[in-house]
Amino acid sequence: MRRLPIERDPRHPFDPPPGLRGLPPMARLEMADGHLGWLATTLDAARAVLTDPRFSARQELKHPAVRSSAPGGPGRPAPPGFFAATDPPEHTRYRRLLTGQFTLRRMRLLEPRIERIAAGHLDAMAAAGPPADLVTAYALPIPSMVICELLGVPYADHAFFQDRSRELVTPDGDPRAASAALHAYLLDLVRRKREEPADDLLSGLTGELTDEELANVGLILLVAGHETTANMLALGVFALLREGRAYEEGMEEELLRRLSILHLGAPSRAALEDVEVAGVLVAEGETVALSLPMANHDPAVFPDPGALRPGRPEARRHLAFGHGVHQCLGQQLARNELRAGYRALFERFPGLRLAVPATEVPLRQDNAVYGVARLPVTWG
Repeated sequence: MRRLPIERDPRHPFDPPPGLRGLPPMARLEMADGHLGWLATTLDAARAVLTDPRFSARQELKHPAVRSSAPGGPGRPAPPGFFAATDPPEHTRYRRLLTGQFTLRRMRLLEPRIERIAAGHLDAMAAAGPPADLVTAYALPIPSMVICELLGVPYADHAFFQDRSRELVTPDGDPRAASAALHAYLLDLVRRKREEPADDLLSGLTGELTDEELANVGLILLVAGHETTANMLALGVFALLREGRAYEEGMEEELLRRLSILHLGAPSRAALEDVEVAGVLVAEGETVALSLPMANHDPAVFPDPGALRPGRPEARRHLAFGHGVHQCLGQQLARNELRAGYRALFERFPGLRLAVPATEVPLRQDNAVYGVARLPVTWG
């Protein structure tokens, strides 16, 4: 029985893992705990699972495709506030509160601030001179600073939460210890916000949620708000430089589709009853994992899926931000950060290029997030 392959071919780093080639829309999969489940590999199959209320996001009902780093652990209910692992109506309550914090208008108001943050880091890169590691000098600090300011987390503590966030997703990390450390940090911060509220997201929700709920909401947003966007920003630059291309306006949607940085078979869902998907019967209690790289490279939806085509009309059908009621709350913020980050970088350094051969750029093959561990670049 097939285990979930996540390793990508370094010679073709932007394609889905080669071990997934040739699979049917719904393929049998052995989960990390030995249970048998399914892997959805096409866009239609993945969307069907994500929109059908007969599938649950509750982690105590699911079997993990790979080692789980979810707070509470597999087989146990998610702690209060961990809305990503809940179903309606509980999920609806959290989602309604948070949607007001991520309105399109509010995200647009953040655009000038994002542009200033990007410009400041480009100034620092220029002053230091080439070469530079684009991950630490640019890709990671931008979303980290933005999410810190949005939540009201002191950026002076960024090294702490970045290190703990990395432990949550790396194969050799200690996800339970990292999750506990982040939770304790945020719980203390939430209590301080109650005593001295400020103009930030955490302060704005203190009247609606308990300390425990708000700390876990903050944990999800803090980790997701910098880990995924930072990897997407760096991997997108690597993809462009590897192909000798510069950023074109609107290219971020096609990069999101082609690169698919969430690659572990997540999100996943548990069947609450027998459900037919793509011609196969998923039995009650079985877990369906989703291969986002395969769905985003579905040739039936995206012709010549391995090609990077700016302006591809169907690009926005990608699942980089999920689909259905659990679709990413911060997707517009991420789009703004990517757009501003790519545009400012290539405008400031039109001669930007890799400082090492592309084959020597170390790939980050974590359980959860795909990217580059370092990206040495030079210019001028």
